[in-house]
Amino acid sequence: MRTIAVAVLTAAVAAAAAAGDGLRAGPMLGWATMREATVWVQTERPARVTVRLFAAGGGDQSVREAAATTRAEEDNAATLVLDELEPGTTYRYELAVDGAAVTRAWPFELRTQPLWQWRTDPPDFTAMIGSCLYVNQPRYDRPGEPYGGGFEVLAAMARLRPDLMVWLGDNLYLREVDLGSPHGIRARYRHDRALPELQPLLAATRHYATWDDHDFGPNDSDASFMFKDDALAVFARYWPAPAYGLPGTPGVFQRFVWGDVEFVLLDDRMHRSPNAWPDGPDKRMLGAAQMEWLKRTLVSSRATFKVVALGNQALNRASRYESLHRFRAEYDELLSFVCANRLAGVLFVSGDRHHTELIRVQPEGCAPLLDFTSSPLTAGVHRVGPDDPEFANPDRVPGTLVTERGFGVLRFTGPRTDRTVTLEAFGTDGAARWTHATRRSEMVPPAAKP
Repeated sequence: MRTIAVAVLTAAVAAAAAAGDGLRAGPMLGWATMREATVWVQTERPARVTVRLFAAGGGDQSVREAAATTRAEEDNAATLVLDELEPGTTYRYELAVDGAAVTRAWPFELRTQPLWQWRTDPPDFTAMIGSCLYVNQPRYDRPGEPYGGGFEVLAAMARLRPDLMVWLGDNLYLREVDLGSPHGIRARYRHDRALPELQPLLAATRHYATWDDHDFGPNDSDASFMFKDDALAVFARYWPAPAYGLPGTPGVFQRFVWGDVEFVLLDDRMHRSPNAWPDGPDKRMLGAAQMEWLKRTLVSSRATFKVVALGNQALNRASRYESLHRFRAEYDELLSFVCANRLAGVLFVSGDRHHTELIRVQPEGCAPLLDFTSSPLTAGVHRVGPDDPEFANPDRVPGTLVTERGFGVLRFTGPRTDRTVTLEAFGTDGAARWTHATRRSEMVPPAAKP
């Protein structure tokens, strides 16, 4: 695993912020397949951006090139797709803005997914998760102590250099001044994406994302938000994906496969009923169309593990705040489906709560289900103390409650016949706070009664 020393990385961030080379944010590595890879960039003004790809350790002859012209009406952001690559191959790339080379102290490298099927055991790989990234902007923040802090966590994450990262929502925080128009939403994305401390992480791994309320609209927002279509367009511009949503059902939900794991990212806002909506079958978080898509995705998946990402917690029955369990009809519908179809290896990951924990439930006749909540990255912390009703949550795996800033990691290891997922919670210093390993054989339904 390649690492970058803290002092070196800090100095490099400062140098990048002062570079004046026309690059506002990025480069960020986007989605990657076995034969494609993407690089996202944002320039200070409309410009011609070029990415040239070279074989790692090879000569000066480029093997692939992609170019785009950034435009002001698209926030001067562009995603460049490099195709016809070779599986499991590491490439270095060069970036230029209007013909002038852009350099940083951290490496410009990307790697395609390996072709392992019918050849080897599934590859071991690491996925990082995180949520609740608050970037201070004092003139628009609430008075008092800054809500954002602990930005060294981003350097710790970049040093780890996982194979991919899944952002679990509240990836930024729209303020009151941002919510009155689509322009305000765009301005917040432009401001926060340019955070100097974020840039090494953007280049260190491939990024996938879903959202929650604060990067969708107002606090606890739902489908009534009048600029939700504009929010979706801006989100897709800053978090490129091969596809979002379905024809006739917009949203940020998507699915992708990495190794022998299928990741299913859900949208908990676009089709959501208000939290105060009367309980019953019409109170929905995901909406009927997305729920049907989720069911079909889960039952058709051949993946060893199926990782379902949601902005809100999925399994926490003790939460007094936003969670799927408070949309009881959908909660029961989803768990009944998982149990009835005897699905195995289902793992939820979630954000939102401003504390970290691992929830485990096992409905009768069903496989054990886990929900790994990782929150916050830089936003304020929820101090769950003895006087909090959630403190003694019986569904929490003992020793997994963390009330500090940090991030999570999922490590998938082992031969095809005995795969293991190891969940780890890290603090801002990059040190592990707890580790929990579960074998695939432990995430199967109990034997059917004769």
